[in-house]
Amino acid sequence: MKQLLDTLEGRLAALPVPMAVQLPAGQQLGARDPAVLLRFRDRLALVALATGEIGNVGAAIVEGRVALEGGMRDLMAAAAGLLTRDPARDQHHSWWQRVLARARSMAAHTLVHDARQVQFHYDLSDDFYALWLDPRRVYSCAYFPDAGMSLDQAQEAKLDHICRKLRLSPGERFLDIGAGWGGLLLWAAEHYGVDATGITLSRNQHAHVQRLIGERGLQDRVRVLLCDYRELRPDAPFDKIASVGMFEHVGRAQMGRYFGTVAQLLRPGGLVLNHGITAGAVDNAHLGAGMGEFIEQYIFPGGELIHVSAVLHDMARAGLEMVDTENLRPHYARTLWAWSDALEARLPAAREVLAAQSGADRGDKVLRAYRLYLAGSALGFERGWMALHQMLATKPDGDTATGAMPGAQSAYPFTRGYMYPH
Repeated sequence: MKQLLDTLEGRLAALPVPMAVQLPAGQQLGARDPAVLLRFRDRLALVALATGEIGNVGAAIVEGRVALEGGMRDLMAAAAGLLTRDPARDQHHSWWQRVLARARSMAAHTLVHDARQVQFHYDLSDDFYALWLDPRRVYSCAYFPDAGMSLDQAQEAKLDHICRKLRLSPGERFLDIGAGWGGLLLWAAEHYGVDATGITLSRNQHAHVQRLIGERGLQDRVRVLLCDYRELRPDAPFDKIASVGMFEHVGRAQMGRYFGTVAQLLRPGGLVLNHGITAGAVDNAHLGAGMGEFIEQYIFPGGELIHVSAVLHDMARAGLEMVDTENLRPHYARTLWAWSDALEARLPAAREVLAAQSGADRGDKVLRAYRLYLAGSALGFERGWMALHQMLATKPDGDTATGAMPGAQSAYPFTRGYMYPH
């Protein structure tokens, strides 16, 4: 143990922010006037810190075995310095491990399990999410084409960026897979005049969007369904489809079926935009250093990250032609820091909301988990451990005379200028 503590003390001294650790017996290591102080109540968590398993330290904080004093930005700067390996580095598995991983993925992503997993996260508390999201409750990566934008402005810019990429126009049939609290669905209907259908597995989100549709008098051309993508049976294909922040919940083993279903739902010549988190490394399904296990246990059960190259492979096998891919990774880091800062500024209100929902002890545990999740994810996107890709694809109609130029076979003009405001 002495060697472990000596190693830890050396690492603490080299951190970019002053940090201290209080041992279970009361001894303190590190800075005398720390910006971050961790008070350890058991030795297992202390070992995890010394060996760079910061996800396990996070779990100990959530469970109350480690008390945290300090801000999230300082804590994340320290956490990055305490890592002993890159958490996004590729893990090369044997064929048998890959078979087992696929079997686990298949088992985790049945209709019943996916509904439970989505509701675990998104039905936590609408009032809690409203404390730190923008007024539209857009719970996905914002887009900051202007560095001076607020989060609210950047989320509207993201919604419009998606609509522009899809070339939405009045009267088109538009599907939003994983519609959330309705930001994109309503933006597309109100600004582009589409006939819009949204689907979600979250009961809270479904009720919220239904209420907004009624308040805005959009019942004649906007609807939201409590429905899994595998169960949707429209009376006709859609002209345009968006999936935003949803395919992370699909699972690697179901990715082929997912894109196959999307292709079936899309009319020949139509466009689909898939916006979601992708892995920073080629072969990993989750982050190392205990981070993936933390997310699985406390935030997104059943979530799996896939490298963009594998996503495009499954997309192509489904008969969808990728025509544009954009990486918004730093935009998501900025978005997450905005969410984290907003939550940190309203901790008493968040604690009160969660206590009313789940009881004081459970509420405090959830709040600790979300503080670490938001700030830790911001760090992960800054460091490139994860990425965020918008992948635009067509379903070629087979007619080489269709489109803006010979061979287009779709609504895509094969130029990018239309995507940006003039």
